[in-house]
Amino acid sequence: MPDKILEITGVTKIFPGVKALDDVQFDLYPGEIHALMGENGAGKSTFIKVLTGVHQPDHGQILMDGQPVVMSDPLVAQRHGIAAIYQHLAAYPDLSVAENIFMGHELLEGPLKRINWKKTNQMARELLQSLGSSISPTERMQVLSVAQQQLVEIAKALSQNARVLIMDEPTAALSRRESEELYEIVRKLRDKGTSVILISHRFEDMYSLADRVTVLRDAKYIGTWPVDGISNEQMVKHMVGRSIEQFFPHKTAEVGKPVLRLEGLSRMGYFADVSFTLHEGEILGLTGLVGAGRTEVVEALLGITDVSAGKVFLHDKAVQIKSPHDALNLGIGLLPEDRQKQGLLLPWSIGENITLPSLDHFKKGILMDRSGERVEGERQKNLLEVKATGIDDTAASLSGGNQQKVVVGKLLAGKAKILILDEPTKGVDVGSKAQIYEIMCDLAKQGFAILMISSELPEVINMSDNIVVMREGRVSTIIPKAEATQENVLTAAMPLNKQA
Repeated sequence: MPDKILEITGVTKIFPGVKALDDVQFDLYPGEIHALMGENGAGKSTFIKVLTGVHQPDHGQILMDGQPVVMSDPLVAQRHGIAAIYQHLAAYPDLSVAENIFMGHELLEGPLKRINWKKTNQMARELLQSLGSSISPTERMQVLSVAQQQLVEIAKALSQNARVLIMDEPTAALSRRESEELYEIVRKLRDKGTSVILISHRFEDMYSLADRVTVLRDAKYIGTWPVDGISNEQMVKHMVGRSIEQFFPHKTAEVGKPVLRLEGLSRMGYFADVSFTLHEGEILGLTGLVGAGRTEVVEALLGITDVSAGKVFLHDKAVQIKSPHDALNLGIGLLPEDRQKQGLLLPWSIGENITLPSLDHFKKGILMDRSGERVEGERQKNLLEVKATGIDDTAASLSGGNQQKVVVGKLLAGKAKILILDEPTKGVDVGSKAQIYEIMCDLAKQGFAILMISSELPEVINMSDNIVVMREGRVSTIIPKAEATQENVLTAAMPLNKQA
């Protein structure tokens, strides 16, 4: 086995009142992809900052190629060949792709140290082409997709001769297709000898890419394992300190009378003849492969798009829903898949986000009842156990799981009784997932009706009373919880011409 390119031993980092890293160890081989997993607060972000020279460890040692090094600042880390690509990309939107790639290490020539733009654009083009990209080096960053911006960040790392590439939640904002394309690029980097530290909440990323996985919990090192030798169940236990049997709560809510019924709902070219019923106290799972029509059905139900046929019944009465505002007035609320773009105003406070859909409830003539608004914000924050110093904290300052709780608080403050939760645990750590599952079960017990759209089969099977499986724009089958297995859900979701 080759010598280690990086080794971290006994690293401890203490902030006032908080031990952010506690005797952590980690190692990395040339051409290896090593996943670092752990829930929010486990110490992953501090680990990155210590390795990239942002923070100095209080104890412990970092070795590169077997030699002790001191990452005294980010430039020193860069000189040692360490580069990081963060979840929230720090690009310069008004500058070109080439300018972003060579920012901080511009190609200067001559006694006046002027930038050689021809060489800059040519080298940027070659770096992007090596990643299989045809992005123009003169294109402005602001017009690129998130996936394209990530490619530019990878090209920037390569331009700095990075030997160790840290990728922080690289697929959090990507579609499945974009994620697969990124996987291929990362594998090519590995095959050329680049070592990658992969930090992700998604087990799929780990299993698709990593050779080994290291788990942190409560700032401590838990262990390192070969990825092909560890199961989902074992990973969950290592990350949260309890078994997967304890991970999904026992649902005690009784399923009551029907509250929402779709009858033959169709939208030409997207889905056809979709029928199912949602009851009080029920968690109804809606699943299927990408492109099966799940999201399109929800958009039509909420009045975002028009339907070509079919009816929607609320408490056995036909209703016309022309907009999400109509839906909310009827007591139907949506937790969108992309909470940051569609569910929250990130610069706004927790309280302002929670009460935004229900401002009419706080009107006093031409004035607003600000004290009543704060009381409701506090009530939802406490009810959902949002971890923050107070309701004046911005939504942007929260972890993914706590942001998700704020969006749920918006629905409850808006008096919704039918909750449509689209990928409710996407991009949150396993500990927050367990809390969200508890919230869902508590709401069902209070009589809320929940339609949960999810791509995660363990989530669908363990949380749903019944499962609606869609295939190619139609309902393939509805499976009761007692009969649900991963095999029969997948079989019902697979296109007919691909089934055995």
